[in-house]
Amino acid sequence: MGLFHTGGCKDSCCLKVQNVSVKIGDDQVLQDINLHVHCGQMVALIGPNGAGKSTLLKALLGQREYDGNIMFSVPGAHRVKARIGYVPQSPTFDPGDPLSVADLFACCLSKRPAFLGLNKPLRELVMQCLKRVHGEDLIDKRVGTLSGGELQRVLLALALEPIPNILILDEPLSGVDIEGMTNLMDMLDEIRKNFDLSILMTTHDFSMLPKYADRVVLIDHKVLIQGQPEDVLNSDEFRTAFHMKEGC
Repeated sequence: MGLFHTGGCKDSCCLKVQNVSVKIGDDQVLQDINLHVHCGQMVALIGPNGAGKSTLLKALLGQREYDGNIMFSVPGAHRVKARIGYVPQSPTFDPGDPLSVADLFACCLSKRPAFLGLNKPLRELVMQCLKRVHGEDLIDKRVGTLSGGELQRVLLALALEPIPNILILDEPLSGVDIEGMTNLMDMLDEIRKNFDLSILMTTHDFSMLPKYADRVVLIDHKVLIQGQPEDVLNSDEFRTAFHMKEGC
């Protein structure tokens, strides 16, 4: 079990999830999940609360045992672990906490104690990371005072160091206002094109999907339907999963 580079998938790298099932105690949380995410694609994973979305992400991250196969394929590559960038649901920080964005990066990227501050090479690295998400001006802000969109930028910058093969985001639009959502999705679109990486994200906000997602996968313990955003969002399976009446 686990994510590995293997050959295949013609001329592009991809994430393959084949017949993945997860059972926790007597509860069958996931059953025969099959996904295929090509490199450069943005795929949205949606479903009602309790559908198993977070469990699937944990399986991809190696945090949950599963039956089946999860593979990251690159033509001609040797069998090595893929690099995965992960952005969790926005953690909560105390507004009064003195922890700055620079301090957070120091804790994550260096063994140097954060209270000693950033030396010049480390500060340059942090600025380089923040530049990828157009967030250089955030470096000295306190983490607890960041808006939802700003915090997502910081977490994303951390997940992109080093540049991963696949980026996994758990509800990145949660707690972000409408303008922030558009800015964040524009940035994710830019990142996946610039770095030719795959993005798999969970979301409960469907308004952005037709514009940004290449594919949408609807699950409720199993895959109900997957395909183009418009096809999934207008399907009977979508209406049934979210208890919507015909015409809504």
